[in-house]
Amino acid sequence: PENSYLADGKLVIEAKPERIMGSNYSSAKLMTKDKQSFKYGRIDIRAKLPTGHGIWPAIWMLPADDVYGGWPTSGEIDIVELVGLEPEKIHGTVHFGPPVGYSQSSGDTYSLSTGAFSDEFHVFSIVWAQDSIQWLIDGVPYHSISRADVGTNTYPFNEEFYLIFNVAVGGNWAGAPGAHTVFPQTMMVDYVRVFQ
Repeated sequence: PENSYLADGKLVIEAKPERIMGSNYSSAKLMTKDKQSFKYGRIDIRAKLPTGHGIWPAIWMLPADDVYGGWPTSGEIDIVELVGLEPEKIHGTVHFGPPVGYSQSSGDTYSLSTGAFSDEFHVFSIVWAQDSIQWLIDGVPYHSISRADVGTNTYPFNEEFYLIFNVAVGGNWAGAPGAHTVFPQTMMVDYVRVFQ
């Protein structure tokens, strides 16, 4: 709980170096599971993302109910992820596929022409309709998927999903923090707006 708090009207999720529960770092993950889930609409999230080697912020969604079975068959919607070594690039992705153990995905990236996503707030959005999802950054579309894009796999994205906000430290994609990684690292969320 000490790693998530409100400051100046904004949600802050903070990752910091400290020995806790067998790990060398602490952070927080906030979920709306069993509190609020969504099906379709436009989701706008204005946030500032942390960067640095080993830092992996994400704003994403998982199914409220595993209607089609365990991950990834029931789906995952990544509204935005950032790998800290590429502070100017974000990823928007969905995961789907056959039963547990093998994930397929459809995603794309967006890169700033100058600066990093930690410099200022940006609005990360999805426009989610039956059989389609579109990703936008500051109102500009950069990726979309439709039912046809999942091929013969189950299309799981016509169900209720809930939101997750977290700042991971380490992991296969982000790698381990290095000597030049600055702590603490914070994700700041100004607002979450869901239009249905």
